[in-house]
Amino acid sequence: MSDTPAKLVIRNIGMILSGKMEEPILDGDCLIAIDGKITACGKEKDLDCEGATTEVDAHGATLAPGLIDSHVHPVVGDYTPRQQQLGWIDSTLHGGVTTLISAGEVHMPGRPNDPVGTVAMAIAAQRWYENFRPSGVKVHAGAPLLQQGLEEQHFKQMGEAGVTLIGEVGLGTVKDGKTANEMVGWARKYGMQSTIHTGGPSIPGSGLIDADMVLETGTDVVGHINGGHTALPDDQIICICEGCQAALEIVHNGNERAALLTLNTARELGKLDQLILGTDGPAGSGVQPLGIMRMVALLSSLGDVPAEIAFCFGSGNTARQRKLDTGLIEVGKCADFVVMDQAQHAPGKNLLESVQLGNLPGVGMTVIDGVVRSMRSRNTPPATRLPELVKGAVGA
Repeated sequence: MSDTPAKLVIRNIGMILSGKMEEPILDGDCLIAIDGKITACGKEKDLDCEGATTEVDAHGATLAPGLIDSHVHPVVGDYTPRQQQLGWIDSTLHGGVTTLISAGEVHMPGRPNDPVGTVAMAIAAQRWYENFRPSGVKVHAGAPLLQQGLEEQHFKQMGEAGVTLIGEVGLGTVKDGKTANEMVGWARKYGMQSTIHTGGPSIPGSGLIDADMVLETGTDVVGHINGGHTALPDDQIICICEGCQAALEIVHNGNERAALLTLNTARELGKLDQLILGTDGPAGSGVQPLGIMRMVALLSSLGDVPAEIAFCFGSGNTARQRKLDTGLIEVGKCADFVVMDQAQHAPGKNLLESVQLGNLPGVGMTVIDGVVRSMRSRNTPPATRLPELVKGAVGA
């Protein structure tokens, strides 16, 4: 094995989106990553670009952090039994998403709901995606549902085994806020982050989760606050926004009107940094490879949010709320990127103006841990400017 470090150099970048709401656009035209971590970002003339093992000419396209889908339901590998579809994770990569976060492996046929089976499946699911990354995508999985009979020792066992997530509270057999709150506390004690289902029932066995239960349970993420699929009444959504410091998750598979209400309420409360994005797929609405891109464009265009800020909802905000080492253009962070440009013939003077008019950008490349994982997207409109892989190979 060679001791030469893997050095990625991306030059001739037209614009760099940081993922940070406080500084959404960075000054620079070049980025360098070594062994999968960002080491420098700025003007090419000031950087050491020698010795690149992978070199990309962006040809004036925009570099942004790889998008993060905060709410998916994986099962085993790149297959979803709910939709009988193979390759949905690879398709999501072609939508600029490089990280997926499970809200529970709820579509596993015969999913157990006893404590022993729940713990076993959580550890197994975490291991599946730790050992296998479809198309290089990072899948954070092993999100058990809260079931009657779980005790603190079970959360200790899962935490020590590497499970870091609790699936949607309310989809398991625990239906009351008091019991859920106790279990959420155990989970947090052992390093596990929790999400709650919000709104009307979505699958058999689920039920209504209203504002009172959301606030009583005290999870780290308010899952699909705009409904998955059915949203709560307006006053309850506003109540949740006012009453909690948790991440407020807006999803593609929810109510779009409720999504805009959440956005506007969060803006009035000075809580835009709590907004994160997911798709809630694969689910009854299907698989949405462009779901995060579509939410960025929707919130920007109909919610009157600058596109560079809307992109933060699907990258840096999620990274910070989820405590991830990706989603930000920052030295030391993982070299996970999407290179994109304004779609051909789309209105607007540039990519940001086009997105704020409601149009999707064209994805020209994705990079995960400093490795080019895909070139021109098969799912987005064609980009006006496409990056070129000058040195190196896809997947190498």
